[in-house]
Amino acid sequence: MRLAFLGTPDFAVPTLAELVAQGHEMACVYSQPPRPKGRGRESRPNPVHAFAQSHGIPVRTPLTLKDADEQAAFAALDLHAAVVVAYGLLLPKAILDAPRLGCFNLHASLLPRWRGAAPIQRAVMAGDAETGVMVMRMEEGLDTGPVLMAERLAIGRKTAGELAEELAGLGADLMARALAAVGRGSIDAVPQAEDGVTYAKKISKDEARVDWTRSAREIDGWVRGLAPSPGAFTDLNGERLKVLYAEPASGSGRPGVTLHDDLTVACGEGALKLLKVQRAGGKAMAAADLLKGFPIPPGTQFG
Repeated sequence: MRLAFLGTPDFAVPTLAELVAQGHEMACVYSQPPRPKGRGRESRPNPVHAFAQSHGIPVRTPLTLKDADEQAAFAALDLHAAVVVAYGLLLPKAILDAPRLGCFNLHASLLPRWRGAAPIQRAVMAGDAETGVMVMRMEEGLDTGPVLMAERLAIGRKTAGELAEELAGLGADLMARALAAVGRGSIDAVPQAEDGVTYAKKISKDEARVDWTRSAREIDGWVRGLAPSPGAFTDLNGERLKVLYAEPASGSGRPGVTLHDDLTVACGEGALKLLKVQRAGGKAMAAADLLKGFPIPPGTQFG
């Protein structure tokens, strides 16, 4: 097929790579514009942009697709289909209607649960038992389109980062199979259920702060759902400490107070043992390594 690919982060790269490997003609890649990053604030292309450049695929980075000239340029690509993976912009009707076979989105949740910007993180933070990836035919609503194919994955004790890596691989294969079926005309799109709709709003900085009055089980999900980025954090003597991995432990006490010298912290219900942390300006490390040079005795108050 002659395709356009619309995507931005690392999560989208495996799908683009698989489509290239399958021999599809990549007419163009659309991605978010380069933005300043790092201490030097240099503008660097995002992962999808960088991959496309390295494979000689033309890249466009419009700020919006609502402009008539941008829509005309997209229509002029004369596409069989467009593939969208974590692009970052809503597609107006003129864009959705341009490819002959339609626009197809890879979404990292079991729709209609967790429509929106942060489905992987929200599934972990909510304590869901499983998640997955789905290929849907896009329409104007936010992740409301009918589903063509799906793969499910148990969450277990994985972090959002670990899940994203697994789901990206599953999704790449899923999208390739779905497009092949669309090309053969051998697949039907199934409308999403009307019940069970939830929305995965973008993660805000404020909600990354650990609320020690919540149960250890809830905080555990919160920590894993925010790891590795932006990372749940707590305050210790005026310093911000990121909590990147933890596990529920036995014990009780005033919320936010350390119970032992191994960074077990009392919660509103139960306790949480911190296993992987990161001091401001430092590297992520095992809590045991942190304590060797930065002792945190029992009775220390977090938050």
